[in-house]
Amino acid sequence: MEKEHTLQSLKGKGWFQVAPGVWGIRDVFVNMYLIQNVRTRSWVLVDAGLRTSARKIKRLAKELFAPHFAPAAIVLTHGHFDHVGALPKLLREWEVPVYAHYLEAPYLTGRSAYPPPDPYAGGGLISIMSWTFPQDPIDLNGHLLLLPEDKSVPGLEGWRYIETPGHTPGHISLYRESDGLLLAGDAFATTKAEALTCTLAQARHISGPPRYFTTDWVAAETSVKKLAALQPSTVATGHGRPLHGKTMQHRLQWLADHFKLIAKPHFGRYSKESAVAGINGVEYVPSPPASRWVILAGVIALVATSALIYNRRKS
Repeated sequence: MEKEHTLQSLKGKGWFQVAPGVWGIRDVFVNMYLIQNVRTRSWVLVDAGLRTSARKIKRLAKELFAPHFAPAAIVLTHGHFDHVGALPKLLREWEVPVYAHYLEAPYLTGRSAYPPPDPYAGGGLISIMSWTFPQDPIDLNGHLLLLPEDKSVPGLEGWRYIETPGHTPGHISLYRESDGLLLAGDAFATTKAEALTCTLAQARHISGPPRYFTTDWVAAETSVKKLAALQPSTVATGHGRPLHGKTMQHRLQWLADHFKLIAKPHFGRYSKESAVAGINGVEYVPSPPASRWVILAGVIALVATSALIYNRRKS
């Protein structure tokens, strides 16, 4: 009863239950997930949020899994700054392996930065200010392991990973066949990830992968079609609330069927030509469109957003 009361008090702090044995945490605009292995009672962390996320992750883990609240492993859908931010702090306390797709390894071992973000892609203020986001690669040497080729997820029986490139070269999604639960990472979003107001309000809206970081729209479309074909019963993503049921399935299929029209930007750095990456990282990046106004708008948006987030946290 005491534990249940504590969890209820934490609910206002950004945690939510997705499905049996699966919990999520939201920090500012990004989600992380804690998944329990039903048989062993151990658990796995999926993605590690922002630099500020470590405290939230550890607090929920203690409430759910104490006294043994360190995870068996950490699995990354990809390595963008808002999915790996808490790793340095967490790994100082937890000596656990971190798993990722082999095509993500260059960006997780300090060998390559991702292609630059695309502030020209449109969709809202977050896109415009994306050029200010951290872009240096993280170095997880000594912790990073590659996901097995058989598509199994270490530490999680009954789950498999699905290769869903486009947002990043080695992006993956996780799927639990038994109940049709899909953790899609940033293969698509359940809010309008480019729009500041939608993201902060968690407005429900199935949309494509965040435009500002997606560098291969051909691969991204293929990935969304692959996930829609699963007809998942529940989807939980890196940005937005979990969604369930037939309405969600219809909207996801609509996204897959009309991807070029409603997801792909008509103007932007990667809209006509994709970045190219290999096992050693980025090999080619197309030139950006020339527009000083986008950069100026980004500076204004950054100042306004910083003030808004500060006031929200203060309140």
